[in-house]
Amino acid sequence: MHGEQALEALWQADDRSPLGRFDPASIESLPAVAQRWLRRVIEPGTPLYRAIRLRMHGEIELSGWHAFEAEQVIRWGRGLIWQAKVAFGPLSLLSIEGHDSVIDGVGEMQWKLLGLIPVMVGRGPDIDRSAAARLELESVLLPTLLLDDDVHWAAGDDEHHARLHMRLPGRDPAQDSELSLRFDAEGRLRECSCLRWGNPEGGEHRLIPFGGTWADERQVQGCTIATHMAAGWFFGTDRYAAEGEFFRAQIDDITLR
Repeated sequence: MHGEQALEALWQADDRSPLGRFDPASIESLPAVAQRWLRRVIEPGTPLYRAIRLRMHGEIELSGWHAFEAEQVIRWGRGLIWQAKVAFGPLSLLSIEGHDSVIDGVGEMQWKLLGLIPVMVGRGPDIDRSAAARLELESVLLPTLLLDDDVHWAAGDDEHHARLHMRLPGRDPAQDSELSLRFDAEGRLRECSCLRWGNPEGGEHRLIPFGGTWADERQVQGCTIATHMAAGWFFGTDRYAAEGEFFRAQIDDITLR
């Protein structure tokens, strides 16, 4: 299935169970930092949405920074697809088009020059594991997902820090990532990070600090969602700014279901 078709299929998927609605009393057992954030970003009575669809633009580092436009779907219990077109070449006259995805635990990268000539294809256990961590990290975009029974919150090192662990379908429990979330004094999410399986320097895959910053917000269908993100490898170390950051995006449109 082509990336566009797979993205639409993921968005249209329906588990046929009714959506509940957010009751602030239902989170009283969570750590105080989680309660503050969730009550801030989910209005009482909001449906517990399971999917988010985003349109975005930004720049990605591929031997230099290049502009992109993309569409993404994240669906709880299934996975994510990021379908993009990256401007490339002299005067940005060329483009690389394709997708990164993880569906039911199976990851894939597939990119083509001008949508025709394969330039990057990735599959296999290492891609599965790395893509699953991306799904975990980006699921925090939709706060209603973090009320699921398969998401477990824990207090962090201080009143502005929380940790969470989520169980994903098709994911080996021994490979699950613990996410670290940091909030500002007003309760806005500012950082999200984990140890992610990858090999940004080439060679063998290994666990490497990965994460990003979140800024700006928009209220959509009862949820307050961050609309600017930057991310990369070696997050939280001196190497992040120098060589790790490779992704910056501004979210232009958001739909929940």
